[in-house]
Amino acid sequence: MSIAYLDPGNIESDLQSGAIAGFKLLWVLLVATIIGLLLQRLAARLGVVTGMHLAEVCNRHYPTLCLMQVPRIILWLMVELAIIGSDMQEVIGCAIAFNLLSVGRIPLWAGVLITIFDTFVFLFLDKYGLRKLEAFFGFLITIMALSFGYEYVRVAPDQVEVLKGMFVPYCSGCGAAQLEQAVGIVGAVIMPHNIYLHSALVKSRDINRGNKKEVKEANKYYFIESSIALFISFLINVFVVAVFAEAFYGKTNMEVGQKCNESGSPHSDLFPANNQTLEVDIYKGGVVLGCFFGPAALYIWAVGILAAGQSSTMTGTYSGQFVMEGFLNLRWSRFARVLLTRSIAILPTLLVAVFEDVQHLTGMNDFLNVLQSMQLPFALIPILTFTSLTSLMNDFANGLMWKISGGLLILGVCAINIYFVVVYVFALNNTILYVFSAILSFAYLSFILYLMWHCLIALGVSCLDFRGSVRYPPAVLVDEQPELDS
Repeated sequence: MSIAYLDPGNIESDLQSGAIAGFKLLWVLLVATIIGLLLQRLAARLGVVTGMHLAEVCNRHYPTLCLMQVPRIILWLMVELAIIGSDMQEVIGCAIAFNLLSVGRIPLWAGVLITIFDTFVFLFLDKYGLRKLEAFFGFLITIMALSFGYEYVRVAPDQVEVLKGMFVPYCSGCGAAQLEQAVGIVGAVIMPHNIYLHSALVKSRDINRGNKKEVKEANKYYFIESSIALFISFLINVFVVAVFAEAFYGKTNMEVGQKCNESGSPHSDLFPANNQTLEVDIYKGGVVLGCFFGPAALYIWAVGILAAGQSSTMTGTYSGQFVMEGFLNLRWSRFARVLLTRSIAILPTLLVAVFEDVQHLTGMNDFLNVLQSMQLPFALIPILTFTSLTSLMNDFANGLMWKISGGLLILGVCAINIYFVVVYVFALNNTILYVFSAILSFAYLSFILYLMWHCLIALGVSCLDFRGSVRYPPAVLVDEQPELDS
């Protein structure tokens, strides 16, 4: 699960946070990581207690509309969009990393095509069992920790400012740009398909679900395991934020351009000769590190981005497999699943890489973060709904405090992400897109209200259950391991 918080989109959000707001938003990263941990706890609890992952529970418990599985199909499509968006970020990250490591000799379009082959590498490793794959993921996390840790030591940020930014919730002198970046941190850290994934991964361990003591013990150790994983990912994210906060906060394009000229960097044309505040992405981030701290900083940064991109490949593959099986009762081989997701992800990315420049390619990450923000309610609302049902969770259903705090938490996260989407849409300055967005927004909000209605009934607001129209079937415990065990 640590991998899920370290994809290229997340890394880009981190470096932009440091460059735009300095250390002032580290506390937002901390809060977002804690929220992510609590949501992972709910996901793991659902999988451990019921023996089903979230997609299976949604398929069994959301009612049909007009004899059609409309809610289930819409939920599946929304999660698939999030998975494809995450896969596109992996493709973008790897393509940029290959370009940086080869000093431009590997063009972006070629880097995009190379990512086709990494899927076969992971499928090959998968044949040797889940534990081998977990070990390889651990190796990639180690590479990221060493790469971004090196940058942290090389830049040597002020430790007092790091701790102050992490534990003092303030943002003096912040404006709209910093607020938007804070919202972006939450959207980048908490991703919808990871909730579905974590509820399924816990099924890979052998648990006697008929024994209440064993279930309780499993829940405890899964929470400890998630805490360790997210602590590691949090440290790596802090490394990235702190590096760019210390080295590039408040810098102008002219200052950076002059430094790149002095260092002989071939990328100095990326920075216009003006006094506007520096704007960075994962590509420019590597370039400015190379200009200020030497070529080694650039190459090590690229290695870290490559590891981040590679590591997110199989999380998307597993997520897609589980949601497809759960919502549609459709079992595909992992090869077919990877082929479908990667083909959809590569086509638009390849077109941008061929016909546009690197700025447009990295700019896609902003759009993809917005896309995943929009899908977030379709994971958060169902997980709170079903972990609050006594008929499903028995003695492990959410208590009153969890229901209230969980409801407020999810309401806040959804409101933050909807704000992020609204800001992004208004920045497009296109009337046709405004009209199109308004139509989509009506359908989008209508479905969210439908899910909220079910959620409130599950939380105990029985007055909303008009004529007893909402009925959830009793729990059906499934004590089996998923196909991911070899």
